[in-house]
Amino acid sequence: MKKLVILSATFLAVWMTQSCGNNAKNPQSEPPVDSAQSINETVKPVDEKSSQFAVDAANAGMKEVAMGKLAQEKAQNERVKAFGTMMVNDHSKAGDELKALAAKENITLPAELSTDDKKHIDEMAKKSGKDFDKHYIDMMTEGHEKVVDEFEKASDNVTDDALKTWARNTLPTLKAHLDSAKAIKDSWKK
Repeated sequence: MKKLVILSATFLAVWMTQSCGNNAKNPQSEPPVDSAQSINETVKPVDEKSSQFAVDAANAGMKEVAMGKLAQEKAQNERVKAFGTMMVNDHSKAGDELKALAAKENITLPAELSTDDKKHIDEMAKKSGKDFDKHYIDMMTEGHEKVVDEFEKASDNVTDDALKTWARNTLPTLKAHLDSAKAIKDSWKK
């Protein structure tokens, strides 16, 4: 009996070692966004367009929250700090809504920011004063133009009804963010 237990434990240990090896398709070795999308492609909880939109929206939202927190700490201009606070609050709320929706739809979302976004945030953390403020607002303007465009497309093209509704409901907030970023940027030209 003792030999059988030892043999079984050895077999189990060898099997676990091989199955956890450095396979290129192992989602844990992939960047977070790619890993989430790979899982969704395998599980197929919804169509590919819908799951890709959910993954991209989750990553963008996490980036806005991280950048907003950085702005709250590093911004010199009070309007930029207030904008950062708005980003943290609004994108945290939207992210929570998306997480709840993804849980219902069995969509896997990234647990952390993409590698490129992490690097960009680390680079931004080195900036300070007016240089930080300008870079942050330029990035927020450009980023929100792209995100608004993606959410408008998703509102029409995503086939999953719950995601489509979430995109439509989130879009006015994103447009307000874009308008606010542009207003701050325009105020510096005067």
